[in-house]
Amino acid sequence: MTPIELAEKLHARDVVLLAGRLLLSLIFVHEGLELATHFEGAQKAMAALGVGTPLLLATIALQLGAGLSVALGILARLGALGLGLFCLMTASLFHTNFASQNELLHFEKDLAIAGGMFILALSGPGRLAVDRVLCAMMKDRAGASAKADTKATPAEPHLSTGATSLPV
Repeated sequence: MTPIELAEKLHARDVVLLAGRLLLSLIFVHEGLELATHFEGAQKAMAALGVGTPLLLATIALQLGAGLSVALGILARLGALGLGLFCLMTASLFHTNFASQNELLHFEKDLAIAGGMFILALSGPGRLAVDRVLCAMMKDRAGASAKADTKATPAEPHLSTGATSLPV
């Protein structure tokens, strides 16, 4: 058995995608929780940077929502795209003082994370994702209801018959 055949048999691609999703999302879920649990301090720090409360709330919602989306594999492509764009915006708005080695490092890290998110958005979450389980359940349910209702032949396919799918 070749290494490629072994990797396919073990579903290594899906395991690596899951590990990558979890590693990429960790920073966003952690930071979103930190901002939410220390809201007053975050609000003061963001105000000093010219970021108002509505944008802080949107940032917390994006980091938690899209971070969990990527981690769990629920609309992971959309979550990854949102977080990738967020990283590009953060890098270009807040980390442009390249005279500071720390700022340059944060700029480069934001770009690297954005690149990883864009790759994930293109490749998808893999088979170890909640979306896959939900799609399988919907197909099973649609198949069971189609067998139970053999008399009805609708002119247009219903959404649950598998004519559409989640963007995964």
